[in-house]
Amino acid sequence: MLLRCIIFFSICISTQVRGQQILPERQRAEVVDNILKERFDNLLPQLMDKTGFDMWIIISREYNEDPVLKTMLPATWLNARRRTILVFYRNKEKNTIEKLAVARYNFGENIVSAWEKEKQPDQWKRLVEIIEERQPNSIGLNYSEHFNIADGLVKTDYDEFMSYLPKSYKSKIKSAEKLGIAWIETRTETEMVIYNQLIDITHDIIAEAFSEKVITPGITTTTDVEWWMRDKVTSLGLETWFHPTVDVQRTAEELGNHLYAFSNRPEDMVILPGDLLHCDFGITYLRLNTDCQELAYVLKPNETEPPKFLVEALKDGNRVQDIFTSNFETGKTGNQILKESLNMAKDEGLRPSIYTHPLGTYGHSSGTTLGMWDSQSGVPVNGDYPLHEDTVYAIELNTTVSIPEWKRDIRIMLEEAGFWGENGFRYVNGRQTKLLTIPRVKNHQGN
Repeated sequence: MLLRCIIFFSICISTQVRGQQILPERQRAEVVDNILKERFDNLLPQLMDKTGFDMWIIISREYNEDPVLKTMLPATWLNARRRTILVFYRNKEKNTIEKLAVARYNFGENIVSAWEKEKQPDQWKRLVEIIEERQPNSIGLNYSEHFNIADGLVKTDYDEFMSYLPKSYKSKIKSAEKLGIAWIETRTETEMVIYNQLIDITHDIIAEAFSEKVITPGITTTTDVEWWMRDKVTSLGLETWFHPTVDVQRTAEELGNHLYAFSNRPEDMVILPGDLLHCDFGITYLRLNTDCQELAYVLKPNETEPPKFLVEALKDGNRVQDIFTSNFETGKTGNQILKESLNMAKDEGLRPSIYTHPLGTYGHSSGTTLGMWDSQSGVPVNGDYPLHEDTVYAIELNTTVSIPEWKRDIRIMLEEAGFWGENGFRYVNGRQTKLLTIPRVKNHQGN
């Protein structure tokens, strides 16, 4: 399956971003459905065994989809249809996984319809029949107090289901929080091959945005660059999952708070020589998301490289990254990793802030949270969730650096996708260790 997906992904050419190929819609659909089959057949049984469920029921209605169910939709389905009920039954002794849809339609090619309305007019009664035929020991439903993506079962559907469910099974109902999170956060080998290409596309778009092709100092504004990025993504047939932001740090400006890059940032700032530019940008493709922050310097006349003080500042940001990711360990909580990393960085004289989040089928995905910009002492509950293998994170952080030449502090803000697996931590497709320059200097590479 992995080899087939990789070959298929490589030969179907539609649009290219530098070296990377972007598939046409039909081929994207085949890749998505192949990945779903692999996840249902191979990954899901492992996750159900690991979390202790032999039945998982997901109930959703059209246009009000459970976030977990949305990640399971066939490629040609943009929404659920009517009320869609999925039942996954795991027989560990026989090593089988049943995938059933209590719906009027097959749920694509991976999940077959198990409801003939002509034989049993009532959808809820048919669901109960399926449960009674299999007699599960533990039934998972998607409700969760703290993890929003695992809390997709609406009250109406819950109440109706429970009114039909025989009393003998009600004690077997449990929150499927851990199973839902595991499904969302765990990446397969095939997905990681594709993820590498997504990050490469993201880097290429940023590199073009932060170049003389897009920016004319003294004329182009930060808002111009943001909308160029949106237009570029649209022209490639891709999507962004949040509006890009571009901001400026320069000698004459005060250092704003963490909200500056998100909501208090002035629009239409004209980009000038000597500016340190920062962007926050991510795309959605093949049901995976990227999230990346990079920096660029606008060269002054006669400059051929960024000032040494900015080069050294970026090294401080890279050092915080190294400290942080060196503390990753399976089973550690996000709060443990956060505390250890902040203490180590501060002991080296750095001024760090860490606010890393899971990344995958959602941009702000499910899994452990490793700090928030306004919760540097730890994040209750979500930060207590342990780190698992085969997971991806937006390694998002910054360090504050004093710049005597500018008579002010600046903030080196970085974000790159990182993978945690059995062989440890790695960046999915590298990270920024050199400032991009505008314009580019011959033989100088920004990434």
